[in-house]
Amino acid sequence: MNQTVIKDLVDEALALNESLYLIELSISVNDKIKVVVDGDNGVPLSECIRISRNIDANLDRESEDFSLEVTTPDIAHPLKVKRQYIKNLNRILKVKTETEEFEGTLSDADEEKIVLQWKAREPKEIGKGKVTVQKTVTIAHTDIIEARVKIVF
Repeated sequence: MNQTVIKDLVDEALALNESLYLIELSISVNDKIKVVVDGDNGVPLSECIRISRNIDANLDRESEDFSLEVTTPDIAHPLKVKRQYIKNLNRILKVKTETEEFEGTLSDADEEKIVLQWKAREPKEIGKGKVTVQKTVTIAHTDIIEARVKIVF
């Protein structure tokens, strides 16, 4: 299997709907093709079918035996593409960097960084007791080792 040919077919299918973008493309040793796509407003099943048909129709099953799976990312999997952060604004993220871990509401995201906010209880400067304070951290995409959306029920 030629990954470049398959990537071109995926890109061709995604070009018909600009709200969709590729998260992952993998081809296993036994020619199992897995395409993971996401969208700014979600991905309807009809779009997964359309992408799958575009790939399948342009590959020759007579010359190569393959299986094809077109799917959307699982909520439990980490965010991989910068566009996913924008889609998840105002959701709670768990973000790991090399030195720290943060959990907070994603309040801003762009091409270079993300901004998380959360509330924390800290001791008062004067007197006994604690006070609730708003915390904010800005993290560069290059510093993020892993980021996951926290599932809240």
